[in-house]
Amino acid sequence: MRSVVAFLTVVLLFASGCSTLSGSQGGDPDYAADAEENLRLGSEALENKDFFKAQKYFEYVRVKYPYQEAAREAELRLADVDFAREAFPEARDQYQAFIKLHPTHAKVDYAAFRSALTHVEDFPSDFFALPPSKEKDQGEIRAALSTMEEFLRQYPDSQYVPEAKRHADDARKRLAEHELYVARFYTKRERWKAVAQRLESLLTKYPGTQYEEEALFDLHEAYVKLNDPKRAEETLRQVLRRLPGTPAAQKAQQMLGT
Repeated sequence: MRSVVAFLTVVLLFASGCSTLSGSQGGDPDYAADAEENLRLGSEALENKDFFKAQKYFEYVRVKYPYQEAAREAELRLADVDFAREAFPEARDQYQAFIKLHPTHAKVDYAAFRSALTHVEDFPSDFFALPPSKEKDQGEIRAALSTMEEFLRQYPDSQYVPEAKRHADDARKRLAEHELYVARFYTKRERWKAVAQRLESLLTKYPGTQYEEEALFDLHEAYVKLNDPKRAEETLRQVLRRLPGTPAAQKAQQMLGT
């Protein structure tokens, strides 16, 4: 996402900056007399992408009413402001701070999910004019998978579980695609040991993806090239175990000659 912004022209950046800074000039807004109304006004400002004003309202509630439940809500909303303005590391820090300070809060699962989601939002871009994401650093994708899996372990009854599972599956698929991309890079250079290592990693770390069949048969070929018939045969037997009843399993059976 950030790489896309970096790629855009100065004119587009300026226009984007103008829209996000809308309403950000001037001093404090006119605060309401109670915490809930200030929260509402802050949420309204956030919805309108007036991040400066939203932050002011939420910070006012947090400081002015520290012993009210509204202050806890304001802490979360301050993290949401950073999330909305795509300051993902800052948002993540705030969500994590909320979790540490309020581990039994009713919305702690929201904070944990949003913290994990910051990694998803910071995935490498597939913008058409840039190299595909599978060719870029996969750090944020690995972090997304790790944090989403941790969220699913800690909050199995959360309302955010279905979305977390979807993001975890997507991250797993992306990482498997990256391993396959690297394996193909080594295949073109006939570095068969490196090919086998990357494909073994794919099959071990990211099982069940759409790339499993291709990875297994490519791994078989790599072991044939390495003159390792025992591992080549075991790879075909993996096809039978992992993909039973499929055309791939029939193909592996024929190749085994049994």
